Amino acid sequence: MNKHYLLKVNGALELSVSNDDLKSLDAIKISDSKYHILQDGNSYNAEITDSNFNDKSYRVKINNNTYDIDIFSDLDQLIIALGFEIGNAKTVDKIIAPMPGLILEINVGVGDVVNENDPLLILEAMKMENVISSPRDGIIKSITVNKGDAVEKNQLLITFE
Repeated sequence: MNKHYLLKVNGALELSVSNDDLKSLDAIKISDSKYHILQDGNSYNAEITDSNFNDKSYRVKINNNTYDIDIFSDLDQLIIALGFEIGNAKTVDKIIAPMPGLILEINVGVGDVVNENDPLLILEAMKMENVISSPRDGIIKSITVNKGDAVEKNQLLITFE
C-alpha cells in the first residue's frame, strides 16, 4: 500500500509525498542528521537541525536555507477533513484542589515556566501525599495558597497565563 503524506513547509507551501517518492529519492546519509541528495541533476546538502517526533515537525537546512516542515499522515489528514484539530494545546487555565487536604510543598513560583506533567505542589489528603502536576505547558500567573494551608475540595490553587 502506497501511503501519502502531506508536508506543510513554513506554514504555507503544501506538498504531497508518497512512500514511492521516498523510495525513489537518491539520498546518501552522511551522519545522523546530514544527507546528500541528488534530484533532477541537482545536488543538495540537507541537515535536520531540530525535530519533534511526537508533533511530526522538523527544521531542515537545505543548501543554507532553513525550512520548518510539518508532516501529516493519511490519518492526520482524515482527522482534519472531519473537522477535528490535531495537537491542539490544552486550555486548562487553573488548578483546583481535587479533594480537601493540606498543602505540604509548592514547587513553583509566579512567573515560572512549566511543562506538562511538571510537579506543581504536594497535597496531603487522608495521610497520603498527592503530587499535583501541570496539565499543560504554560506560565504560572498566580498561586492562591501557601505551604501549610488547609484547602477544601474545588478550591483554586494555581492559575496559568
